[in-house]
Amino acid sequence: MGYSTRYTREVDPLRGICDWLTAGAPGTSTAPEVLVYLGEGIRTAGIPIERVGLFVATMHPSIGGRGFIWTPGQPVDLREVPYDVMASDAFGKSPIMVVARSKTEIRRHLELPDCPRDYPIFEDFANEGVTDYIALPLVFVTGEGHTVTLTTKVKGGFTDAQLDALRNLLKPLARLVEIFALRRTAATLLSTYVGHNSGERILRGHFRRGDIEDIRAVIWFSDLRGFTEMSTTRTPREIIDVLNEVFDCQVLPIHKRGGEVLKFIGDAVLAIFPIVGGEAETTVAERAIDAALEAQKNLRVRNGELGTSLRFGLALHLGEIAYGNIGSVSRLDFTAIGPAVNLASRLEGLAGKLGRPIVLSSEMARLTQRKLETLGEFDLKGVPGKQSAYAPQLPAAEEK
Repeated sequence: MGYSTRYTREVDPLRGICDWLTAGAPGTSTAPEVLVYLGEGIRTAGIPIERVGLFVATMHPSIGGRGFIWTPGQPVDLREVPYDVMASDAFGKSPIMVVARSKTEIRRHLELPDCPRDYPIFEDFANEGVTDYIALPLVFVTGEGHTVTLTTKVKGGFTDAQLDALRNLLKPLARLVEIFALRRTAATLLSTYVGHNSGERILRGHFRRGDIEDIRAVIWFSDLRGFTEMSTTRTPREIIDVLNEVFDCQVLPIHKRGGEVLKFIGDAVLAIFPIVGGEAETTVAERAIDAALEAQKNLRVRNGELGTSLRFGLALHLGEIAYGNIGSVSRLDFTAIGPAVNLASRLEGLAGKLGRPIVLSSEMARLTQRKLETLGEFDLKGVPGKQSAYAPQLPAAEEK
């Protein structure tokens, strides 16, 4: 283990674990690892726990909290709780939420005949042979309440001394869990607002102005059709709802195929599919085209469900980009710039003029084995020379 066991016969059998937690849980780097060490350490110290549960509310666009459950000899069970589940009446009245809100413990000595079974989960635990259950509050420095739960199947349940020893773990455990939660929150928020790869680069220290890397990537540029007219006939809230629907259709296909959304520019999307790890350009190009086709299909399905006629056009181009930080000293943006990005943007404008849902550059056409329609050569603003444009063959329902 990562802690000393020389205190196991003293008044506080968990003193060694307290010291280990206070020292930052050396030997671990993730919350599940901490829970494994914690559970095994408590048992080694002579307290026969059968289960340790940890629930922490989180800052995430779709996940309201995470639960971690340790049982002896089993991998930690990670459960992510969506906001709609957390908002349900049943979950709100569960012991873990009651303890998190009230910051007071709940203990049920389940083998006693007069023990109240006031939460449905207690009946389940009793049927599994659990004799004693305690839920303890983990209070962060910010005042936020979270919960740790412990159970045993030993006859007689937890002794008073054992409960006191377990309570002594709360402060160092809360500090450690808070550190892990803050790290996860930082990573989640960065991934949410600048993209996963960009967020990882920022966390690794790439946050200075001018910290830019030249990479080769497929560039995705898309734009909602009729946005200007829509803006004059709908409320700002209605416009945002429409944009969210259109963005939903695109982001999942992009992420599924290794792409990264760098930014939403009004009604437009800028994304990249980097060429990394020696991966063939043809492979990345095909993935990007697959994502484009799926995005258009998603929108067609969504239009059918909602009775709408939303459309967006998109262009794909492969080229060199500068990827990194630009901006002022105190306000930076993590983005991609360069002539290749400008060409992708101009091709998207061409897609609108031609009424095509997807337009490919000559670079993309060179890398795919799909059947393509040649659209012609065009002068594009800010781009030297005539540029050839191509379109993948789509089902008739999508050629609109």
